[in-house]
Amino acid sequence: MSKKLIGFGLLALFVCMAGIPTAGATTVDKQTVLTFSQPVEIPGRVLPAGTYTFKLLDPMSDRNIVEVANANDTKAVALVVGIPDYRLTPTDKTVIRFSEVQPGAPEAVKAWFYPGSDYGLEFVYPKPRAVELATASHSVVPAMATAETSREKLKVAPLTAVTPEHHEAPVASLIQTTPAPAPAAAPAAAPAPELPKTASLLPTTLVGGLGLVGLALGLMAYGRRASRPVR
Repeated sequence: MSKKLIGFGLLALFVCMAGIPTAGATTVDKQTVLTFSQPVEIPGRVLPAGTYTFKLLDPMSDRNIVEVANANDTKAVALVVGIPDYRLTPTDKTVIRFSEVQPGAPEAVKAWFYPGSDYGLEFVYPKPRAVELATASHSVVPAMATAETSREKLKVAPLTAVTPEHHEAPVASLIQTTPAPAPAAAPAAAPAPELPKTASLLPTTLVGGLGLVGLALGLMAYGRRASRPVR
């Protein structure tokens, strides 16, 4: 295993341990405090090492916008668009997934998962940076053409996805944005067929009849013997 991959694991583990829901936070906005031990990249900027608050704005909206703020949530640092991401097994800690990046570059946040939820958000990067991340990570990366960071423009900005080969296509055609369908239940086993009753009752009838004949003959012999005069 390369040192870089080991670094990914250590950073992810540290974030998982440090990320906790804030007091009074609700699962609606998924407000969480995260501490990063080294600089990390989010769409549009690099966050210095430190503590930040992540929360979902307008949870009922059809466009997921994440606000990144300072540790006590008094000053917004950035706004980020996210698309739905899903995992099979939820955990009781916040999980941050990172994309592979070029050597020497800060780790790039790929997705954010709230504790206990199988639903998370994969961050959407400006297209030029998304192309670079797709090339470095050999994976599809969601992208947006605009570099605007205003809330109003992020709500309507068209989203696409780019491949490691720099092809661009609609997000839904390249990225799974809905939960994978549950595996179909195995069909119930059919009952074993009933074997045909081929055995005949004739042997049993014959044996029973012979037994009755033998009994009758025995009784007749006993009767004759009992009727003989005594000498």
